Amino acid sequence: MKVLDAQATRAALPFDRLLPALQSLFASGCEVPPRHVHEVPVPGQAGFTSLIMPAWIPGRYYGIKTINIAPGNAQRGLPGLHASYLLCDGSTGVPLAVLDGDAITHRRTAGASALAAGWLARADARHLLVVGAGQVARLLPHAYRAVRAIDRVSVWARSPAKAEALAAEWRQQGLPARAVPDLQAACGEADIVSCATLASEPVVRGAWLRPGTHLDLIGSFTPSMREADDACFAGAALYVDTEEALKKSGELLGPMSRGVFRAEDVRGTLAALARGEAAGRGSPQERTVFKSVGTALEDLAAAILAYESASAQGAG
Repeated sequence: MKVLDAQATRAALPFDRLLPALQSLFASGCEVPPRHVHEVPVPGQAGFTSLIMPAWIPGRYYGIKTINIAPGNAQRGLPGLHASYLLCDGSTGVPLAVLDGDAITHRRTAGASALAAGWLARADARHLLVVGAGQVARLLPHAYRAVRAIDRVSVWARSPAKAEALAAEWRQQGLPARAVPDLQAACGEADIVSCATLASEPVVRGAWLRPGTHLDLIGSFTPSMREADDACFAGAALYVDTEEALKKSGELLGPMSRGVFRAEDVRGTLAALARGEAAGRGSPQERTVFKSVGTALEDLAAAILAYESASAQGAG
């Protein structure tokens, strides 16, 4: 059984290979049952939550991602989230590899946003605005450069110091990046606005966005979370990663409850786009919105790619 730590997992998932792997599995499909959620008690202290996310391609691969979320870890000086991935043979159940689940999650999340932008962002989109400065946010310019000729990157975060630090990190990596203090002005200049925050109230407002802008919403994965106001959706072409987004994300549940749009107004999912069953952007002036909540399909696609890459290197 192979063991791929965080560095090895990241190295095995370059975006120019990860995006085609995601597109291929969205097109062909796989089995994705509902995730399991378990509350794990710890005697004498706060417990933690464990999410178990299985997915499989019958007869080929079977994978399980386990995510343990322990808010109390902050007091211990430890990260609050730890994820691991177990990939098995889909016929025999034999374990094939253990991979770093955090690296898989971060890269497949950024990769799914860029994959969607390949259909939804204007072909001439060059200016990317990243809202947020966390682990997914820092990957977004690299992911988007796999589908668009991004030559200008702006970043805004609630902490100006974190935005400045991230922009400096990107510049060291050769990206044309700068931190911006005025989010409204930055939204009005960007071709693509990608939000990766843990916000519970709108951060981006539709009135700030120009015609033709593509808005990518990553952060809201519970009913209480939200990054965009209702005006972001009004008159825009809306796409989601999976139909589960319509049941889980406050980003969508709130506007739907207020009649801003209906579930039937969603133009398509990533699977429908990948299969050619849904059309992408209709015109240069159209505003597009992509909302993702993540799916075990993406984890499985990334794990297979990483495992097969590592196996090929070992054989070589």
